[in-house]
Amino acid sequence: MDVTVRAGLAPESKSIAARLFWEAFSAKLGLLMRPDEKALRWLEDVIDPAFAFGATTPDGKLIGVAGFKTHEGVFVGGMLSDMAHHYGWFGGTWRGLLLSLLERETAPDQLLMDGIFVDAEARGLGVGSALLNEIKAEAARRDLAEVRLDVIDTNPRARALYERHGFVPGKASHLGPLRHLFGFRSATTMVFTLSLVNEQGF
Repeated sequence: MDVTVRAGLAPESKSIAARLFWEAFSAKLGLLMRPDEKALRWLEDVIDPAFAFGATTPDGKLIGVAGFKTHEGVFVGGMLSDMAHHYGWFGGTWRGLLLSLLERETAPDQLLMDGIFVDAEARGLGVGSALLNEIKAEAARRDLAEVRLDVIDTNPRARALYERHGFVPGKASHLGPLRHLFGFRSATTMVFTLSLVNEQGF
């Protein structure tokens, strides 16, 4: 598929990015963030286009996004006040506290991938690979040592993609009883070491 990957997202693409994000992660976050309409409006508010790469078709349609996090900022962020704006202070507070359990901090020499998702009609056509390659290149441009991500146990297809791209699995974190809320049992940390960029030609 003829796809162009660019840094950042156009302001008018935020609603599309929010929809694609929700389609990809609603199984994981749905019980916590529903109703869908509020989740989508919240996502539109907290998405930072500066911390993402967008994949577009020749006619400009956004079909995939890879978000990332550094010590400078994050793709899906926001504050408790943003959550409260859409869910009220009570609903926003307990949702924010539970979401914080999924927060991952970055090391100074690390780029953390903050979600990668592709339009259902474009999956299997190399869009995810193109986005991953750009994430690696961004880490190299920033002189960082590695790219880190977490993949949940219910998404073996994504894990297979990451392994093909040289990501090495490490520690698995288990949710325990919270698995009933988030829809997965464990998440495995995977790391791509930037020294492989030159060796593998990414």
